[in-house]
Amino acid sequence: MELQTVSDVREFFRDALQAALDHQHLHVQAHTEHYIVNLLAMFAHTDALFEPEGERSQLKPLALLLAEAADAPDEVHRFRRLQRLGDVALFVAGFLAGSLARRPVDVDYHIAMGGRAYGTLAQAPFHGAQRVLAYVFAELQDKFQPLVDALNEMGEGAARNSPRNVLRLYEFWHRTGSPRAHRLLLKLGIRPVAAGAFAH
Repeated sequence: MELQTVSDVREFFRDALQAALDHQHLHVQAHTEHYIVNLLAMFAHTDALFEPEGERSQLKPLALLLAEAADAPDEVHRFRRLQRLGDVALFVAGFLAGSLARRPVDVDYHIAMGGRAYGTLAQAPFHGAQRVLAYVFAELQDKFQPLVDALNEMGEGAARNSPRNVLRLYEFWHRTGSPRAHRLLLKLGIRPVAAGAFAH
């Protein structure tokens, strides 16, 4: 593995995201790409991803973020909690999917919750120059699963074909129907079959 040094983390994420999007044959608008790059740069600092909880920091559950949005005192706070929910769900599903494999809440839950949060944000009454955000959030909702695939590709870098990683890849395909995971399994000589599709 080659160590790369970069002077601008946003530039690094922009290049990596564009390469992954090209490889996935996925097009997003420039504003959406900019939003994702900024999200990745922000979460490159763990203190932006994890929230203080007592004496330590932890990743707040998506259900709790949703509850906070529902109980928000005003629309501004509600918007911020929903945006946080969508952003965290996209990042975790894209970069930390492997760590979700043995948890009660899996990657498909993150995809559903994040997509719905962005969909709700797309309906917010934006004015003036901020109207572009409605299009960004709508595209993030519509392309959430393919974007998770692109972020998975960014996070994996070089393929690691250990039995555990192959099993995780299969489980990810089984839960999400990810076209990228399907292609990778086929490359490994594994033809994924949906549960219940075996011939008797």
